[in-house]
Amino acid sequence: MMSNSFVKAPAQASAKVLFVLGDRIERRARLQGAWLNIFDITVPAGSRTPLHRHASPEVFRIIEGRLTIRRATENGIDEFEATTGDIVRIEANQPHAYSNPGHQAAVFSAIVDSDMVEFLEAAGSQEPPKAAPSAETRDRMNAAANAHGITILAA
Repeated sequence: MMSNSFVKAPAQASAKVLFVLGDRIERRARLQGAWLNIFDITVPAGSRTPLHRHASPEVFRIIEGRLTIRRATENGIDEFEATTGDIVRIEANQPHAYSNPGHQAAVFSAIVDSDMVEFLEAAGSQEPPKAAPSAETRDRMNAAANAHGITILAA
C-alpha cells in the first residue's frame, strides 16, 4: 500500500522572488532532477499578461481572488473567470493570457517546467515595479520571450 506524505512548507525568507510585468512570482517548490516547479504568483489589480504561447504546458490553481483567463481553442478564444479553488490547464502551445479585473490582488499557484523557469528568471527583476511596466521592462520581457521560445501574440 502506498502512502501519501505531506510536508507543510512555510514561507522561506530566502525564497527567490521575481517580478514580471508587475506580477510577484515566488518559487515554492522544485523537484530536483525533474522538470516540476511550483510558483505562487500574485497578480495586482489591473495587471495582465499578453496573449502568448510556449511549448510547455502549465497548470494554475487559484488561491485568492479571481482571474479572467483567455485560451485559444479550436472554436476561437475562450474567456472565463477562474475563482478561488479553480484549476486551469494550459496545453502545450495553446495561446493564453490572464488578467485581474478585480480591485484586489489575486494569487494563484502555477506548475511549470524548467524552460518556463529560465524565462521567468531572464524576464524578471528582483525589484518590485514602482509604476506600470516601462518600455525597458517590456523590452527585457520580449527579449527573454524570444530567447526562450515564447511567442507574444498580442500586447
